[in-house]
Amino acid sequence: MEQITKKSFDELALIAKKLRLVVIDALYEAGSGHPGSSLSVMDLLVTLYFGGFLKYDPKNSQWEERDLFLLSNGHAVPALYAILAEAGYFDFNELNGLRKLGRGAQGHPKRDSLPGIEISSGSLGQGLSVGIGLALAAQLKKTGQKVFVMMSDGEQQEGSTWEAVMLAPKLKLDNLTAIIDKNKMQIDGTTQEVMPNLDPLVEKYLAFGWEVKEVNGHNIKEIIGALSAKNKNGPRVIVANTLRGKGVSFMEGSKHWHAGKITPDQYEQAKKDINII
Repeated sequence: MEQITKKSFDELALIAKKLRLVVIDALYEAGSGHPGSSLSVMDLLVTLYFGGFLKYDPKNSQWEERDLFLLSNGHAVPALYAILAEAGYFDFNELNGLRKLGRGAQGHPKRDSLPGIEISSGSLGQGLSVGIGLALAAQLKKTGQKVFVMMSDGEQQEGSTWEAVMLAPKLKLDNLTAIIDKNKMQIDGTTQEVMPNLDPLVEKYLAFGWEVKEVNGHNIKEIIGALSAKNKNGPRVIVANTLRGKGVSFMEGSKHWHAGKITPDQYEQAKKDINII
């Protein structure tokens, strides 16, 4: 059964705030994990899943006509777990088992560990290639499915990513949309420090034949505008400028919060910052 959830702007903003707290709760309980990207991708995922852009059925996660979302930057999966719980794929209690042995909410996504997880990921640079295969299959089968692939900006340093970037326009995959979480950070520091020639990213994708939209990845109205645009004759990429650790004061833009343990004092501060207590 087809389901397209479409919330208002105010509802989307409230869901994003609520789910940021869910992520912080889960990471605090786990004692480890990746808060930086989990918080920077949240507005993008909330808008995609609840803004009327993704066709899915949480009661039938393997529905053959569903649209597909692939989280290539798998370390951001706490955000996806929170999204899937909000959508009704499973109970929020699943997040209490984040990163615990034998539980479904593993530290990186594993297909079939929980409903709604489409691919195992975390080894960066692979998601776009998988997305191309799925988008091509959907075109050949004429299913009408759309495929969305989220990547990190650090992931744009992978050679496998650029092989996929070259191929998608050749195949005219107008059912494929890539989303880049451009929070300008990676595990070893800023992307500018690690790979100074990463930019100009927008111009590179244009040169490879992609349709490109650049947005503020925390402005839901801009995200809605980018997701509403129709692919004309090939793949589209949304370059979303975001802030690592968005919503938590001591994490925002910090080099130290790719991953880490949240202390009790930090947990209380994060709850105050998110302002749902």
